[in-house]
Amino acid sequence: MVLVVSATEVPDSTQVDFWFDPLCPFAWATSRWMIEVAKVREVQIVWNVMSLAVLNTGRGGKHGSPDSTSWHPVRVLIAAAQAHGAGVIDELYTAMGEILHHEKIKDYSLVISQALERAGLPAELAAAATSTEFDAALRASHEPGMTQVGQDVGTPIVAIEGSAFFGPVITRVPTGEDAGKLFDAALALASYPYFFELKRSRNERPRFEPN
Repeated sequence: MVLVVSATEVPDSTQVDFWFDPLCPFAWATSRWMIEVAKVREVQIVWNVMSLAVLNTGRGGKHGSPDSTSWHPVRVLIAAAQAHGAGVIDELYTAMGEILHHEKIKDYSLVISQALERAGLPAELAAAATSTEFDAALRASHEPGMTQVGQDVGTPIVAIEGSAFFGPVITRVPTGEDAGKLFDAALALASYPYFFELKRSRNERPRFEPN
């Protein structure tokens, strides 16, 4: 099995492992926050694919069915990384996220084809969406994140220097030093092994500006 990651090297930086499923708007918001964090903190983001379909196998719901289309985008991400190197994950995820969450396109076949084109990747990779060929590699990418936080959470998962957590769940993307301050706070809380949860009810969905 192959663990698929993508990283941009930053000398003397803190490694941040980030697990995402491109379908999740909250993971998308958190991922864009991490991009902002990298502008004001010395961090190296390692992008890892996880899967709501894998997580919900046997649980039912829209993601839990073996023939759920929730499998499709993550399979294509894994196939692209295996064929062209882990470095393509960042750009392909960005393309998928923009199409899904900014342009509000929900036809996954269209999302995949457009994202591959924008990322400069072969259209033939779209065939991986409906194939189980890459499922073992997908699970191998998914499981290291889940084993650090438990099976009762989802995406995003962030792991930093031995501390891992689900979230932070945000609905807007802070920029500049605000992004850095949120990162510092999340890291500080996660560093306490006896700290588990700080939560309040959400009263808004993620907000993304159209491209």
